[in-house]
Amino acid sequence: MKKELRTKLRAVLAALSAAEIQEKSRRAASLLFQQPEYRRAEIMMIYLALPHEADTTPIVLQAWQDRKKVVAPQVLWESRQMMPVEIRDLDEDIGSNQFGIREPIRGLPIPVGLIDLVIVPGLGFDPFGNRLGRGRGFYDRFLSKQEFVGVTCGFALESQVVDSIPAAHHDVKVRMLVTDEQVRRFDP
Repeated sequence: MKKELRTKLRAVLAALSAAEIQEKSRRAASLLFQQPEYRRAEIMMIYLALPHEADTTPIVLQAWQDRKKVVAPQVLWESRQMMPVEIRDLDEDIGSNQFGIREPIRGLPIPVGLIDLVIVPGLGFDPFGNRLGRGRGFYDRFLSKQEFVGVTCGFALESQVVDSIPAAHHDVKVRMLVTDEQVRRFDP
């Protein structure tokens, strides 16, 4: 079921032009900036978008303008974990790993317990806070760490919201979802 849903949602995203994704991402970012969770956050972890994914660049740039500390996940493939690393420049601090995923290539690691808000990627989300990731479980493992007490916020295009996503006991729900059309909040 998840495999078919991933295929379907990848096709939905692939059908959008880069300009459409940029415009919808800007609208979603504008909605995020109005939320109290964003305004209260001092340290934010933000995924660095791949092509055909809701673009987080406007969030990173605005967060820096708002004097927030921005961290991005660095993937530790051997241990199947993510390490939050502070970034201060989208050109000099970022590179691509062997899988083409953009991640920090330098910067200070930040303790998980200090992160106030995590902007979470996903291929799809449902109206209950369930998220469909890429299938490797990196975010689920990261967000289930005992020391993480921040808010999880899915960031996506409205076309990525589906009626239902199958969830296992280890899948971590997001507390809120921001799309180009609306903000949804879910009970923790």
